[in-house]
Amino acid sequence: MRLNDKVIVITGSTTGIGEAFARRCVSEGARVLLHGRDRKRGEALAGEFGDRAALVIDDLEDPAAPERIVAATIRAFGRLDGLINNAALIGRSDLAETTVELFDRFMAVNIRAPLFLIKAALPHLIAAHGAVLNIGSVNAYCGQINLLPYSISKGGLQTMSKNMADALGGKVRVNHFNVGWVLTANEYHYKIIDGFPADWPEHVGPPNSPNHRLIKPEEIAAAAVYWLSDESIAISGSVLDLEQYPFVGRNYIKPAPLES
Repeated sequence: MRLNDKVIVITGSTTGIGEAFARRCVSEGARVLLHGRDRKRGEALAGEFGDRAALVIDDLEDPAAPERIVAATIRAFGRLDGLINNAALIGRSDLAETTVELFDRFMAVNIRAPLFLIKAALPHLIAAHGAVLNIGSVNAYCGQINLLPYSISKGGLQTMSKNMADALGGKVRVNHFNVGWVLTANEYHYKIIDGFPADWPEHVGPPNSPNHRLIKPEEIAAAAVYWLSDESIAISGSVLDLEQYPFVGRNYIKPAPLES
């Protein structure tokens, strides 16, 4: 098993991609610190893993949450080998709809919390020659009009990953995923709010999905194992776009104009 006896903290791990990370890490021999805000869901997942998991319910908008999460990990397992900064605030907002309060919430959860989780975990990660994996989004490059603060936060997270990789080189490796369109329960929910029909995942067009389906959370989780394992021990500062096509510079064939 590629993560045998490693202890991995995974924020936002009671649903979606975070849950897939947790399941894959446990299957690879790791022990995991589950984190989320829904206690019932978190306890159900932790119950499946038995003594391979501990659970913390905490709100990353609270500046004290990173210290509490790391402390809970050390109490439960006595060490910390890896940190996946996966949790993120997601919501629709363009310039007109973005208030100071909303912007600050996005920055607190999506940038401040990952940074201070790294800071809180750093002594333990150095001792383990461990790894950080930050989970960003292809929206870091530009984003949608109605994803303004979210996209800004993911751009900041990408810069932070590269900065930390440079600063911590030789001590802790820091790598970064820019994740594309993944079919999670939350994504399904948001697209329904956007006005998509109930069966929208069955009708994703080739321009956005050459494989005629969206990426599965389990496929993102499978990609994470290498970056958390000792197989990648010499590699830091990588930013990987996990999408179905080359995201930057892509210029797919435009449809023919309609006849007037």
